[in-house]
Amino acid sequence: MCTVVPFRALRPASAAASRVAAVPYDVVNADEARRLAAGNPLSFLHASRAEIDLPPGTNPYSDAVYARACENFQLLQSQAPMTLEAEPSLYAYRLVMGGHVQTGVAACFSLDEYDRDVIRKHERTRRDKEDDRTRHILELRAQTGPVFLTYPVSADIDRIVGRVTAAPATFDFVADDGIQHTVWRVPADLTPTLIAAFDRIPALYIADGHHRAASAARVRDQLRSTRGAGEWDTFLAVAFPDNQMNVLPYNRVVRDLASHSEESLLTALRKRVDVSDGPPSPVRQGQVSMFLGGRWYTIDLGEAPAELSADDRLDVSRLQALVLAPLLGIGDVRSDKRIDFVGGARGTRELESLVNSGNAAVAFSMYPVSVADLMRISDAGGIMPPKSTWFEPKLRDGLLSHVIE
Repeated sequence: MCTVVPFRALRPASAAASRVAAVPYDVVNADEARRLAAGNPLSFLHASRAEIDLPPGTNPYSDAVYARACENFQLLQSQAPMTLEAEPSLYAYRLVMGGHVQTGVAACFSLDEYDRDVIRKHERTRRDKEDDRTRHILELRAQTGPVFLTYPVSADIDRIVGRVTAAPATFDFVADDGIQHTVWRVPADLTPTLIAAFDRIPALYIADGHHRAASAARVRDQLRSTRGAGEWDTFLAVAFPDNQMNVLPYNRVVRDLASHSEESLLTALRKRVDVSDGPPSPVRQGQVSMFLGGRWYTIDLGEAPAELSADDRLDVSRLQALVLAPLLGIGDVRSDKRIDFVGGARGTRELESLVNSGNAAVAFSMYPVSVADLMRISDAGGIMPPKSTWFEPKLRDGLLSHVIE
């Protein structure tokens, strides 16, 4: 059963929320973060990506970056200003992107349940990224980036959230990317009922934020060994029902064609899979669109062999096995510098631009993985390939932080 824990949120004043709220630290590089925060001293990127306030080229893992993060975090608290709520609460968090609406519950969740796979994972994490967010949490004494969870839809939770969201909101603004963010504080009289409804949910699933969750667990281990139980036994997250999730593809670009010309790559491909002229986006699972030499092609991967595991049956896995590894020499996609990944929110025009500009030689547009596939693989203890899913819209950092003093 799933435990949700009310927490004392550190939050900005409502009037400043839109200026404080920032994209997750890990969806932008330092240059992009610097541009987004330019002219806005309240942007939470000054705390989550503090290297933007140091000379370009500064090592993002240097002592100076974490020191500046702490300084900026304190400045934000005084300048926004930010307030630590007197009483622990739960929150409803709604995201609206065009016609898509999803409403989740922001709370703290049990790291012991994370350890026991009541909160299930589908990705491996990288040690350097874990090290970074572990130190960031320890230095700031706060979890500032919520993990993105999903759960099997519950009529009970939907009903309670509907009552919460009928009241005036704590925050309500449209970000510069057009996405509306609305947050409500759950009234004290509804909180026990909402906690009980989550207690009937069999499992939660990490959709996005594996490194944040893993880092919170490492912080818990360090602090529990010397200080016992505390706020560090839980981690900050927003949990959304699975029927409201919006999954976009995570596309691939490769910098060169290895030993192939465009013509020889097409010839080699046609010996392995069906290739035809096609649209920029595949129309079904089992198809991949490829942009090569100024044209779009459809690669039909065919039926997945029945003996393959659920994770090996994914289109990204089959593309790797049938095309990227044998024809383009792409080995471990976690470390191979010749491959890069483009979130589906950027669209297929971004893929065309990368190839036409010479920054990539070929691009692959994927069909999105379903939430059902994610849950099925997580339930089986499987690991999805890196960069398999892109969830949109994204939560914003800085609206609700979890202090762990």
